[in-house]
Amino acid sequence: MKNLRWYIAALLFLSTVINYIDRQALSVVAPVLTKELHLSPVAYANILQAFLVAYTVMYLVSGILVDRFGTRLALGGFVLWWSVSNMLHGLVNSAMQLGAFRFLLGLGESGNFMAACKATSECFPAKERAFVNGLVNAGAAAGAIIAGPLIVWLNFTYGWRSTFVATGALGLFWLIPWLLLYKDPPATESTPAGSRLAAWVGLLGLRQTWGLFLARFFSSPVWWFYLFWLPKYLVEQRGFTMQQMGLLVWLPYAFADLGSVIGGWLSGHLIKRGWNVLKARTACMLPFAMVMPLSVLIPWTSSSVIAMAVISIVAFSHMGWMTNLTTVTNDIYPRPVVGSVAGIAAFGNGLGGAVFTWATGQIVQHFNYDAIFVIMGFLHPISFLLYRYLVRTEVHEPA
Repeated sequence: MKNLRWYIAALLFLSTVINYIDRQALSVVAPVLTKELHLSPVAYANILQAFLVAYTVMYLVSGILVDRFGTRLALGGFVLWWSVSNMLHGLVNSAMQLGAFRFLLGLGESGNFMAACKATSECFPAKERAFVNGLVNAGAAAGAIIAGPLIVWLNFTYGWRSTFVATGALGLFWLIPWLLLYKDPPATESTPAGSRLAAWVGLLGLRQTWGLFLARFFSSPVWWFYLFWLPKYLVEQRGFTMQQMGLLVWLPYAFADLGSVIGGWLSGHLIKRGWNVLKARTACMLPFAMVMPLSVLIPWTSSSVIAMAVISIVAFSHMGWMTNLTTVTNDIYPRPVVGSVAGIAAFGNGLGGAVFTWATGQIVQHFNYDAIFVIMGFLHPISFLLYRYLVRTEVHEPA
């Protein structure tokens, strides 16, 4: 099929949109659901932890599964699993049940990004990879944008239980074109399981792997906060009604969408002008990281307009940063191990999110949100310094 790779890019974008709609369903209905189930901030944080624990562990496992079974079957299996798991949320009657189904959702959702990373290496040259990764990240923000008004409307029209069923069904429709269109490239040669394990362990001996892991560990908590806590923050701290939150919560995610695409386009533009690939990614990451300390202004303004503006700028910068950071994996590792390396690096994403989510629940319940925004202001500069020190290898085109 002519331009098949761009149809694949569109499907990767859509799978990420669906991934985030399913993930955000709980966050958007949280002000209603937490009251109905009598959940405290700590109890809510523990439920989020159930998702993040499964999500984080599966980053490691799903990367291996993608390398072992191929992108087509692996991603199809992940989407089927998380779609059914999200639909099961509509059956919950207790915090324990909600935590259990949230755990199942986490087992499937992280695989989307491992498979997308692998597909990017299989279908696109270096000059296009950051743009495609930007589309995938834009899918995350687009899903969050759609989730706000869509889920608020579904909740008020049909109730929160039917909301989970309706959003979960989206992935089942996506499976049809994916299985029809995507074909895995021919395997070069089979690798014994022991050799695959040895190669995976060997990746942990590379400073680049640890650089990507640590950069994700320290910077990703910002995005997890805005996904899981922003709707509650706007209602509980800023006094928004559910309707106002549904109408306005999409704004930061829209800016995040722009950051994803612009961040990917910018480094790709520099590469086309002759820049070294790794230097182009790094040069784009630095200004995004330096914008993030603006977060400290949020708790000090009484204006919700100014607060939303700063939150939107922070979301834009974070996704511009993340698009380039995730693309570095495609640039400096051979294609056969891209899924596994992406899993290791993304493990830092989930681990950092789990630690920060637990801390957020404790701080919000016993104090307020102010300290959270101050802490988040300095996570990206720390991440950049670690990345710059550890990821120095010259880029080579994957085999």
